[in-house]
Amino acid sequence: MNHTDNKSVTSFYEHASEEERQIIEQVVKGLADKREGRFTSNVSALFNLEADNGEELLTLHMPVTPMLYNSLGIVHGGVTATAIDTAMGTLANRTVPEGFGAVTSQLTIHYTAPVSGTEVTAHARIIHRGSKTMVLEGWLTGSDQKRMAHATASFFLIPKK
Repeated sequence: MNHTDNKSVTSFYEHASEEERQIIEQVVKGLADKREGRFTSNVSALFNLEADNGEELLTLHMPVTPMLYNSLGIVHGGVTATAIDTAMGTLANRTVPEGFGAVTSQLTIHYTAPVSGTEVTAHARIIHRGSKTMVLEGWLTGSDQKRMAHATASFFLIPKK
């Protein structure tokens, strides 16, 4: 980044709305957390996706912030899908044989209610574990435990490079 870019970033921040500042601060904090090793992916870092240590049922918590909103002012459906896919993928990758990774090969999601509240939880569990593929299901709930989306996904098991 050159001096002109630094000035434009500074100028933007100085004139930013409170919501824009909150988003900038979330992005910077996420990148710093990833640099410090708190997260292994940029997606998890930027959305602040915190997973538990479950091996049969995994839960992943995500704060609801303005960065996640679509043009209607509600959480974007792609963010919901990303949270559920990340929960399922995290669980799949925790259970694959040594030297392998799991990657999403198919994802089907059904949205059942708009996301509400200040934090949501993505849940994941394994339905089938084969030698080359896995099938998982996942769902998203709010603090009231209301289900907002339900998904199934297939994962290919691939050798790690």
